[in-house]
Amino acid sequence: MDRRRFIANLSAALVLLNGKTLLAADYLSNNRKKRVMRFVIGSDSHYGQKETPYREYLETAVDRIKLQHKASPFEFAVINGDIVHDDISYFGEAKKILDGLPMTYYVTQGNHDKANPQQWEAAWNRPLNYDIRKGEIAMLFASTSNEKGEYLPPDLVWLESKFREYASIKHILLFIHIPPVKFTANAIESKPFIEMVKKQANLRAVFHGHEHDKDSIIWNDNIPYIFDGHIGGSWGVKYRGFRVVELYSDGALVTYMMDPEKKINSESI
Repeated sequence: MDRRRFIANLSAALVLLNGKTLLAADYLSNNRKKRVMRFVIGSDSHYGQKETPYREYLETAVDRIKLQHKASPFEFAVINGDIVHDDISYFGEAKKILDGLPMTYYVTQGNHDKANPQQWEAAWNRPLNYDIRKGEIAMLFASTSNEKGEYLPPDLVWLESKFREYASIKHILLFIHIPPVKFTANAIESKPFIEMVKKQANLRAVFHGHEHDKDSIIWNDNIPYIFDGHIGGSWGVKYRGFRVVELYSDGALVTYMMDPEKKINSESI
C-alpha cells in the first residue's frame, strides 16, 4: 500500500504522543519516523457463553485479523483476557480457533478464565505472568484474576522486578485484563499499582479488556490506558471488533479499532 493511500485510510485514526492525542493523518503526513512494531489486540471472546454464537464470534475475529494481516502484516496478536466464559473446558476449542491466526499470539488471564496456574500453563504453554522482548521493546503480560474469578491487580512483586529489569529499555507495553485504576465501572483501585507505574518513564501504554463498552483511551498520570471493546459476549459496544496498534521510532502510537471490517476510533498517542 503506498504512503498516500495509507495516510488516507488513517484519516480517522489517532496518535498518542507525549501525553497528547493527535490525528494520525496529521502525524503521518508531517513525520517520516520509522514504524518499529505493528500488532493487533482483542479481548473478551467469552467462548462458551450460553445463548451467544460464541464460535462464530471468535472465528469472525480470526478471519478479519487474517484479512488485515494480509493487507499489512502484524508482528503478533494479543488476546487480552476472558478468552472463555467461566468454563475452562472450552480452552481447547478456543485455542484451536486461535491457532488459525497466521502470526504468533499471546494471551492473558481474565476473570472469566477461571484457571489455576497449572491449568493455565497446560492450556496455553505460557505462565500466568511472562515477558517478551523484541529489540528495544519489552512486553509484559500479567494475570488480573485467579481460579475463583476474583478481580485482582497484577502481581506487583513480579511487575516491579520486570520494570527494574527493563529500566534502560526504550519502550514497555503492559497487557492486563482488568484495569487497576478506578476510572471505569468494572475496574478496581490499586494505589500501589498506580504509584508504581507512574514512575516508569518508559511505560508506553497499558492495554485492557474487561470493559466491553469501552473502545477508547483514558489518560492517567500521562499514561494511556487503551481499551478494545469485545470480540464476543452478550454486552458492550454495538460491534464486535479488535484494535490495531503501530509503534513508531519516536514513541508515537498510532491506533484504531476495526469494526471488524471498517476502521473507526483512530488515534495517535
